[in-house]
Amino acid sequence: MSGNTAGTAIQVRGLTRRYGSTTALDDVTVAFEKDVIHGLLGRNGAGKTTLMSIMTAQAWPSEGEVKVFGQTPHENEQVLPKICFVREDQKYPDDALAKHAFKAAADAFANWNWDFANRLIADFRVPEKTKIKKMSRGQKSAVAVIIGLASRAEVTFFDEPYMGLDAVARQLFYDRLLEDYSEHPRTFVLSSHLIDEIAHLIENVVVIDGGRILLDEPVEQLRDRAVTLVGRADAMAELITGREVLHHETMGRIARTTVLGALTEAEQQLVRELDLELQPVSLQQLIVRLTTKRNHNDAVYATDMEVQS
Repeated sequence: MSGNTAGTAIQVRGLTRRYGSTTALDDVTVAFEKDVIHGLLGRNGAGKTTLMSIMTAQAWPSEGEVKVFGQTPHENEQVLPKICFVREDQKYPDDALAKHAFKAAADAFANWNWDFANRLIADFRVPEKTKIKKMSRGQKSAVAVIIGLASRAEVTFFDEPYMGLDAVARQLFYDRLLEDYSEHPRTFVLSSHLIDEIAHLIENVVVIDGGRILLDEPVEQLRDRAVTLVGRADAMAELITGREVLHHETMGRIARTTVLGALTEAEQQLVRELDLELQPVSLQQLIVRLTTKRNHNDAVYATDMEVQS
């Protein structure tokens, strides 16, 4: 969790959500600090949307609790107006135009800013006379992100609504979010598969995998979380003995190994002596390696249990 001292916006404790025999969230405990941009990351089906739906009171937990600014958000008229939840599959009335969606958002959110909204409408070239249901995916995404930004809600969730935007429009979204966040700090939770693309935005990373929290750390602490070594396999073996290996592959005599943890000065000296190459691990690579390793360990554990039984 981030070291920001502004306080906690959202506190989740022991949260479990079941759908029949499927457990979407499994005893999740996590906190999202106030006035921080959080990245909620994970694979498809990891539980991101379920967690956000419960935190925004659009779904109920099977067990556990959620507090937003110290209060339960479900059916709470004091809390709900402070939350904006924007998702890619946002639903609108069949005859709704963009202006109708923006007017409804302006009525719903006390901090809505029309000057900012109109600037964004021009930036994203949102058509005025096209019904939302007739818009392209990119245009629908633009409507959604404009609502999420211009609402200036105290807590704003983006459940990948910007995935419909092209690369230029996504960059515009990131730029406008950072620009407005610097002037009007608030809590953002961004869910995305484009991890490296949003890495410069987020201050705290929460990784969910298989309905469980796998990682919850400030981005600055993750930068030295792992390193990739490339070089002769025999030389590599000398260095990585006793270290936790996230990924290892060989091509002939050359090995490429990703290890957890920063290298000590002595190890860095050994890297030079062994003529190994050091490569940084991107946020996306780290998360892929960690989730792959966890799934592998779970599979091994399950196999061991089957053997024991």
